[in-house]
Amino acid sequence: MRIDFAKGSVFPVAVVCLVILVLWYLAAIPMNAIVTQPKIDAAGGGLYNTLLLSWNHERPVLPAPHQVALEVWKTVFMVAPWKVKSLVYHLWITLSSTLVGFILGTLLGVILAIGIVHVGSLEKSLMPWIIASQTIPILAIAPMLIVVLGKTGLPDIFTKASISTYLCFFPVAIGMVKGLRSPDKLQLDLMQTYNASASQVLWKLRFPAAMPFLFASLKVSVAIALTGAIVAELPTGAVSGIGARLLQGSYYGQTLQIWAALFVAAFAAATLVWLLGAFERMSWKRMGVKP
Repeated sequence: MRIDFAKGSVFPVAVVCLVILVLWYLAAIPMNAIVTQPKIDAAGGGLYNTLLLSWNHERPVLPAPHQVALEVWKTVFMVAPWKVKSLVYHLWITLSSTLVGFILGTLLGVILAIGIVHVGSLEKSLMPWIIASQTIPILAIAPMLIVVLGKTGLPDIFTKASISTYLCFFPVAIGMVKGLRSPDKLQLDLMQTYNASASQVLWKLRFPAAMPFLFASLKVSVAIALTGAIVAELPTGAVSGIGARLLQGSYYGQTLQIWAALFVAAFAAATLVWLLGAFERMSWKRMGVKP
């Protein structure tokens, strides 16, 4: 059996990754010139010295891909996960706030959507405020929200999770409103013919119909929730978490530390989205939906 990789998903992704790597290596040469040029001149110049010094500087402006990969390897696999120098430790701190904020934001979004769908006045009164809430820059509201909630005596995890909640409830609410209204009029009329109550219509018709919209919203929300947790760590001067690693790397000019933290966070976000996708497929299977 002949397999055509060009028509699958592996080949296009591999080509895109290869192009990015080549462009990244090329961009590192001029970006690092400000710190490597004196050493290149001292070494006598030449292409070999230029590439060697541009791609292996201890504190590069733009680290080469292999430098980032080596830093990730050192801080993830070569350090015990419970130690402060481990990125696994910092990722767990950030993920804790992410998951709490994601759960709270999802619940808030679903509750708001159910209220908007079933109470006509809520759409006119709540929807404009829900939309307006997302026009406020998160970097502006995060310090204020962190300070206010910090004064209430809430645990730090809930204080930081509030930013994730604020960011991720919006796509869930909008997606669920669309999903809960997706059943057509014939289906609703049929439920009324069976004398179904509003709660029965919700759980037996509206909610199953809204599942595709819900999972699509959740995949967006979980990635935003991780971003919110990182942003929440910045104004608090946190000493642990991905945000703390970014701050420390910025303060001390450790670009390798910054890039490694960013890549680990991106991998974590992709993993969370993949897990939601797997849970979605399980849900379709239990509901009898064919892929």
